[in-house]
Amino acid sequence: QLQLVESGGGLVQPGGSLRLSCAASRSIFYIYGVGWYRQAPGKQRELVATISTGGTINYADSVQGRFTIFRDSAGRTVYLQMNNLKLEDTGVYYCKVAITTIDYWGQGTQVTVSS
Repeated sequence: QLQLVESGGGLVQPGGSLRLSCAASRSIFYIYGVGWYRQAPGKQRELVATISTGGTINYADSVQGRFTIFRDSAGRTVYLQMNNLKLEDTGVYYCKVAITTIDYWGQGTQVTVSS
């Protein structure tokens, strides 16, 4: 059973930075693609960024140029570097890996952007 654990969230002022981590229970991030998602209060979960096994990266328009997704060389941790954070970036951030028909999610990490 694959386990994903997110960390790195917290309270930050607008314009600040955070780095989120998604740690997997085994080295999978060169075998399967991974996505970062977020869910703001009262809103649906939305895709933030993805990185494929081959390294192709995509970002939501709302975070393009501010967020960076990358993985470690061991393939066990994926990061989301978030710069120039805005109030609207507030939410719970999750990582997800899809293996065949099963989606594996972490428990999420709270990001709060507030002045």
